[in-house]
Amino acid sequence: MPFASTEEKVLAHVPRDVVLTVTTTEARGLEPTVDLAVRLGKNGYAAAPHLAARLVRDRAELDEIAARLLESGVDRLFVVGGDAAEPAGEFPDAESLLVALAEGGHDFSHIGIAGYPEGHGTIPDSVIAEALRRKTVHANEIVTQLCFNPATTIDWAGGLHESGITTPIRVGVPGSVNRQKLIRVSAGLGLGQSARFLAKQSAMFWRFFLPSGYRPDKLVTGLTDQITSPANAISGFHLFTFNDLAGTERWRQARLAELS
Repeated sequence: MPFASTEEKVLAHVPRDVVLTVTTTEARGLEPTVDLAVRLGKNGYAAAPHLAARLVRDRAELDEIAARLLESGVDRLFVVGGDAAEPAGEFPDAESLLVALAEGGHDFSHIGIAGYPEGHGTIPDSVIAEALRRKTVHANEIVTQLCFNPATTIDWAGGLHESGITTPIRVGVPGSVNRQKLIRVSAGLGLGQSARFLAKQSAMFWRFFLPSGYRPDKLVTGLTDQITSPANAISGFHLFTFNDLAGTERWRQARLAELS
């Protein structure tokens, strides 16, 4: 998340071969996200800013953002609809922004979109499924929203594969995050967005309030053997750090050491 200390923490704790994403917060708008992605790129990182469609006013602003990113060497994007109650302009959802990017000829090398193994709180499953099918035409990768049931994620990914959607899927997993960190991040989002964040992630939130905090080991272990399965397109993991970069990187390095 594009907070004041984020760049310093990335430089201190994250190797440059780790691909990063920078989320957009409704309270802060798009500029901090774009700015941080550009600065991380100048420091040698591949960083994909989240573009929340409902925060982009029009094609002129989209063209300006895309040109700025590409001219700075940032050629990755993660496109979401966003949770703003009302769109700022002509893009009500991720699909409309993806279409505009394609029509504008903006040549990003990698575009990610969101997937919902447990559905969306306010959008019917059938609508989500059809929108995902249309969006994959413009995307290189699907990153899932948080789901703590490996079987649910596997069934969802298998269903996509059977329906002909073979876009690679990275399963979104919370990093090694403690409760104090989550409280600080939640507060930093702003009251309205924080409340929506907690409402959407209520199933996740209580796990972080265990005395020892949360570790992703069980979830990752339950999904690892699916990465090579021909029954779905699961290709790896995407770690949501909630800006606990040091803790998540320590956990990641420990798991890599175990594997080697």
